[in-house]
Amino acid sequence: MTDHEIAETTPPSELSADICVIGAGAGGLTVAAGAAQLGARVILVESGAMGGDCLNHGCIPSKSLLAAAHVAALAPRARQFGIRFVPPEIDRAALAGHIQDVIAGIAPHDSVARFEGLGVTVLKGHAKFTAPDILSVRAARITAKRYVIATGSRPSIPPIPGLDQVSYHTNETIFGETAPIDHLLVIGGGPIGVELAQAQARLGAKVTLVELARLLPKDDPDLVGCVRRALIADGIDLREGSGVVRVANGSAPGTIDLHIADNLGGSEVVRGTHLLIAVGRRPVTEDLGLDIAGVEVVKGAIKVDRRLRTSNKRIYAIGDCAGGPAFTHVAGYHAGIVLRNILFRLPARVNADLIPWVTFSEPELAQIGLSESAARARFRDVRVEQLAFTANDRARTELRTDGLIKIVLRANGHILGVGIAGPQAGELLAPWCLAMARRLKLSAVAGLLLPYPTLSEISKRVAGNFYAPRLFGAGVRAIVRGLLRLA
Repeated sequence: MTDHEIAETTPPSELSADICVIGAGAGGLTVAAGAAQLGARVILVESGAMGGDCLNHGCIPSKSLLAAAHVAALAPRARQFGIRFVPPEIDRAALAGHIQDVIAGIAPHDSVARFEGLGVTVLKGHAKFTAPDILSVRAARITAKRYVIATGSRPSIPPIPGLDQVSYHTNETIFGETAPIDHLLVIGGGPIGVELAQAQARLGAKVTLVELARLLPKDDPDLVGCVRRALIADGIDLREGSGVVRVANGSAPGTIDLHIADNLGGSEVVRGTHLLIAVGRRPVTEDLGLDIAGVEVVKGAIKVDRRLRTSNKRIYAIGDCAGGPAFTHVAGYHAGIVLRNILFRLPARVNADLIPWVTFSEPELAQIGLSESAARARFRDVRVEQLAFTANDRARTELRTDGLIKIVLRANGHILGVGIAGPQAGELLAPWCLAMARRLKLSAVAGLLLPYPTLSEISKRVAGNFYAPRLFGAGVRAIVRGLLRLA
């Protein structure tokens, strides 16, 4: 048993608490830790490993893999700088060990020992409501003043004929793969599919990615273009606008055949050695006794109001299980809102316009707020400023100029949304998150003093471009000429 697994000791038959949290992923752990440190009696229930999907199958292992892929990609890229490396040799077993080492290093922060040290009662087992205010966990009967459901999500498995007859990976299994991957077939062109397709291509696999719509369909198409070019440059065979008709084991041992059809009526069979399903995620809400608890579920997700209360006002739901964006930072954000509502009786509410997200491809794609199309649908006076990374000197020195920053705003400079595709886009988004959260106008970013040469200058420059026509217009020039005459 690792230090983030829960011992199956027999709990007392009767337990009570101020808050009972169901699920020890990012959101549940934040609620449990915050509430306990503020003096509340807290019970935390988890049926699997502490840390949830993020630590064990999601953010941490995926970013560890991407870091390894980035290092592997330095060899071919170095030639642009006049440097030649020996082509890298990929040790899959060592790579899987690296990922597990990173998880193990972070696990103590999410461990049972830490939370019990904070005063939280941690229970191993499946939680199920037996009444609107009673929860059952194995032999224990729990009563709490408030409940927080934070059960997360799991990979969605599409109803493709033949899929149940072949071996396939999801994000829950691929990070433990130690065998060489010759040809990876990826179904799904969302963030998970894109990140893992690029990582495996850089680690030596041939990769075919099949997406029914377009690549990263929820992101701004102008920004997606930068990512698409990078994937093609990495040798990935992109099949956008194509669907998988059926899946079958190939005639050659250890192979899988994807029968695909495009939206122009063409069809083809693509053969690979490994298959990754990455078509999204679905909330974990089944077998929780939610009907008995009076908690409404819509399309598999728990229905909540902006304060994250369910139809049973004693019960809250946060993170993926509530059907919102499936991001760890959203679960943490939800946790803060719930704590303010439960412990301080403050009517804190979710503001969906302030939720940022990043696809950790290379280049990264980061966004917050409204896209251009969404903004134009809501407002009449929408303005757009964009600037290519070719205008940034630091990007030029690093030969990473295929990128774009795009800001969407109103005519008065009020920022509606920002999208960045480029190196370290997730980091570059931070000042825009602050500006939008504090409702700062664009002038606040345009007036920043930033060190040179840095990638962050691109934000200042694109903001300044919005004011340039007025600053250098005929009216201001006339004023300057008049003042010069006075001198």
